[in-house]
Amino acid sequence: MKKANKPDKAALLCRKKFLYYFPRGFNDPKYCAWERNYKWDAHLQWQMQLNSTEFKKLLDAGSYAEIANRAVRIETKTNLLFSFEKMALRDAVKTLAGAKLFATGLYEFLSAGIAEKKSFDLLSNMYASLPRKQTRVHTWPLQTVFGFIAEPDQHIFLKPRVTQASARNYNFPFNYSSKPNWETYQSLRAFAETIRKNNMDLRPRDFIDLQSFIWVNGSDEYD
Repeated sequence: MKKANKPDKAALLCRKKFLYYFPRGFNDPKYCAWERNYKWDAHLQWQMQLNSTEFKKLLDAGSYAEIANRAVRIETKTNLLFSFEKMALRDAVKTLAGAKLFATGLYEFLSAGIAEKKSFDLLSNMYASLPRKQTRVHTWPLQTVFGFIAEPDQHIFLKPRVTQASARNYNFPFNYSSKPNWETYQSLRAFAETIRKNNMDLRPRDFIDLQSFIWVNGSDEYD
């Protein structure tokens, strides 16, 4: 039987850096306070305000603006998006047409339940079709933020610059393209799963933990 590949020096250095800041790993109180809790709180708010039953009820009632407003409010309490991305989204869903496009597209994506190319591409087409005022709406952070908040056991969030830096530090061949596409997203998931396998003893719970590990090893905040 072929033995599993062991983490190389670069991967071990990334683990060492994460544990330098958070000695108890993903259960470290400081880690939870700095990185996990606000993301998990956003998930819990989503489960209260836009769970599948509530989302469908609002959609059937034609309450597209209410769906968009709830989604925007929940995300606003996080620091996942830059201010210009938050503004671009708010501008895009101000009109009824924009809110309807956003609400129906996001519902179809989340209804898939798992990460798959068909639903990912439908979501991508939705963002590309949203009204644009100044800043473009079809970006990696916007493409991935609501799946990450709604279902962090299925979807991961992509911050391009930080993720590319983290992949270089980890010595992982991240296949990045600036335009949202399924191949890059699959590469990101493979990166996250490599981190999971290399750090099983730290017991990562979901993609919140794996995305946080990526953030710590790519962000200037942790230099």
